[in-house]
Amino acid sequence: MTTIAVNGAGGAMGRRIICLAAENEGCQVVAALERPDHPDLGKDAGALAGVGPLGVALSAELTAEADVLVDFSAPEAAVARAKECAGRGIAVLIGTTGLSAEQRAQVEGDAATKVPVLIAPNMSLGVNLLFRLAEDAARALPVGYYVDIIEVHHRRKKDAPRGTAMELARRTCRALGRDPADVLCYGRRGLAGPRRREEIAIHAVRGGDIVGDHTVVFAGEGERIELTHRAGSRDIFARGAIRAALFLAGKGPGVYSMEDVLSQGAGPH
Repeated sequence: MTTIAVNGAGGAMGRRIICLAAENEGCQVVAALERPDHPDLGKDAGALAGVGPLGVALSAELTAEADVLVDFSAPEAAVARAKECAGRGIAVLIGTTGLSAEQRAQVEGDAATKVPVLIAPNMSLGVNLLFRLAEDAARALPVGYYVDIIEVHHRRKKDAPRGTAMELARRTCRALGRDPADVLCYGRRGLAGPRRREEIAIHAVRGGDIVGDHTVVFAGEGERIELTHRAGSRDIFARGAIRAALFLAGKGPGVYSMEDVLSQGAGPH
């Protein structure tokens, strides 16, 4: 039995993780964490998630012993919890988006020397397969294909582009041998002039209640290749996170990835 602490347990993703974890015989939620000023502190996390009382109260402090921390909170909170967990021997799984390069390096450079760490901008198994396919396609296609990345989310999303789109861009740049700082373009307006062949454009669309769509377009002369993942429910992210948590429990210190989870790899890289 893998014991899990959920940080950001009062949010939409945190609640879904608690709900689906309660249905999974391989894991048990032993701690539900939130910021100190959260209005639901003290309430039963299971009741808040809609699965009935679990005997785990929403708290600002991690007092229980857990195998893995699953974090869907905010960048600063994720970094702080990772440091705390490293000191207590708790594996760290971060699905929180918006971490800066410095914050990510801090977690992977410090916490990963003591515990297993996995940071992923998207926990969906299908999206992580899309990462691999996009990179393979970029590497396989000849010069002359223009690349665009389109991400579509509901109107309440605060940041753009999302971490998933940025990871698609990073993977594509790596496959093409391009520096993201030199080639990434975020939308277009006005008389932008002819498009540079090396440019990789990211477009963010917001509206309605769309859970999340991601498309990578490779446009060449006379043909267009599109790789698309469409999320129909947030449960795909929660299920992926639970699978990743079960994978991470018991692993040695180091940095792991969702590709390790997909392949059930045994070691960090």
